[in-house]
Amino acid sequence: MKFLFKRKITRIISSLVVTGLFLSCSDELERSPLDRFASENFWVSETNTMLALTAVYKGETAGTASAGFTDWWSYTATVLLEGATDNSYDRRGDNSPVNRLTNGTMLASNTAEVRRMWDRTYEKIARSNFFLENIELAPISDETKARMTAEARFVRAVQYYYLSQTYGAVPLITRTLTLEESFEVVKSPKREIIQFVIDELTDATNNLPRYNDMPSGEFGRASKQAALAYLGRTQMADRRFGEAAATYKTVIDFGDNLIDPDYVTLFNGKNEQSKEIIFTMPYIEDLFGNGLQQNAGPAIIGGWHIVNPLGSLVESYEFNDGTPFDFADPRYDPADLTKDRDPRLSYNVLVNGVEFGPGFKYISHPDSVNSIDRLTTNKQATRTGFGLAKFMDWDYKGDLRRAPADIPIVRYAEVLLTYLEAKLEAGDPIDQGLLDATINQVRGRASVNMPPVTETDPTLLRVILRRERRNELALEGHRYWDLLRWDRAKDILQGDFYGGPFPGAENLRKNGSIDDPHDRWYVTSKSFRPGIDDRWPIPDSEIEINPNLGLDVD
Repeated sequence: MKFLFKRKITRIISSLVVTGLFLSCSDELERSPLDRFASENFWVSETNTMLALTAVYKGETAGTASAGFTDWWSYTATVLLEGATDNSYDRRGDNSPVNRLTNGTMLASNTAEVRRMWDRTYEKIARSNFFLENIELAPISDETKARMTAEARFVRAVQYYYLSQTYGAVPLITRTLTLEESFEVVKSPKREIIQFVIDELTDATNNLPRYNDMPSGEFGRASKQAALAYLGRTQMADRRFGEAAATYKTVIDFGDNLIDPDYVTLFNGKNEQSKEIIFTMPYIEDLFGNGLQQNAGPAIIGGWHIVNPLGSLVESYEFNDGTPFDFADPRYDPADLTKDRDPRLSYNVLVNGVEFGPGFKYISHPDSVNSIDRLTTNKQATRTGFGLAKFMDWDYKGDLRRAPADIPIVRYAEVLLTYLEAKLEAGDPIDQGLLDATINQVRGRASVNMPPVTETDPTLLRVILRRERRNELALEGHRYWDLLRWDRAKDILQGDFYGGPFPGAENLRKNGSIDDPHDRWYVTSKSFRPGIDDRWPIPDSEIEINPNLGLDVD
């Protein structure tokens, strides 16, 4: 059974104020008032306490098809966030909120995702604070109480990790506020937010179980490894590379996790409890469904095709002998872009002409006038010539808005690759043994079987490692954070971006009068503004209510 209760705790009224727990009807709670539960009436059993903890985890995660960010652990802010990078393009156009994040047009007043994630993140923090203040009322054992407390602190710390990486300096709220207090909060410096995250995650690990000690019925709850993975992410973002290396080494030394031989089934719902998946957002068909197949699936299956991989990502995948892709290579075949390539290209991306699922064929060529998935600028279909294959369960026959496949949030592959990055950036010696224990485990999984990396020169290895990270973790929501952490967004998210190559196409879209030498479809241009677009603006509406939020802090 997945850890996601078949009840919904509705949205908390204010992002900073919690006056009670609001729940919808359920068979177990019909004997109680259905609109509101006072604390003295709610915290009376472990079952109710677990309901409250479930609400802390869940936040406002989309439970059906949603194309706007709803929660950092939802597909909306992981897979769809790739549209703000060089990996993907949001079909809704250059003015979509996702594209605005990095194309040089983001303003506090015109980017809906900026406002939405401010609200949703503080709502989740408010739930966490309310839970932490009331769990003492629950008649549960000290051991259970300690674990649940650690889980709520984990969730709250992760929210502050994301706030620190998007908005930077933000209010640090660790208790329930009155309405009047919420209008007067001040921002804490980013360094204090990051230190809070590090301290909270470090403490939380003491009372969280190891991955191997958790039964399958608790799948989706935080483990020591999940907390350590987010601790490592925070340390990497703060350039504490030596500390991050030690954190990731702890996860590795536990020995609880592994690289799964089958890449595809990690994402399509057929291998959700793989030991490679350290932390996930569970979904339940119809009750709390995953709408990604509806939002991102190709038109031929009834999808809305919002996720459109860019040519930049497709061109990142090596040939299967480990040689970097090159249009001049004789193995390049525009009619079959997956030929002689890293298998993960075909696992992650639909390319023109590929057959998939039970009898479907993806036809995106701009001259294919009879195809529902034809590449144009006005159909509800691809804008790049490519589609999303990752996360798709082609055998699923139910409502595409409510599919059951989980979205992995932390995988062991990420741990291994980031451990190597931490060692590299810390200036530690790199030898073949370290490569074989990290990047080559990832490349060597049975369904991928790419040649091992042997390069130990730090400068050359950095290029290889970053490409490997991009290809392995493609379209899972990591690329945006990676570009910011590497300080490469200002360089990479500039200029023109293209889709697939279609030599000789009559309906090829060009960038004005510019002829692309590879006959690729022109998609968009980006003008990422360093010093501006690497931080999200606090919404104007929040500053109007509380001018303190508009003040700069050190």
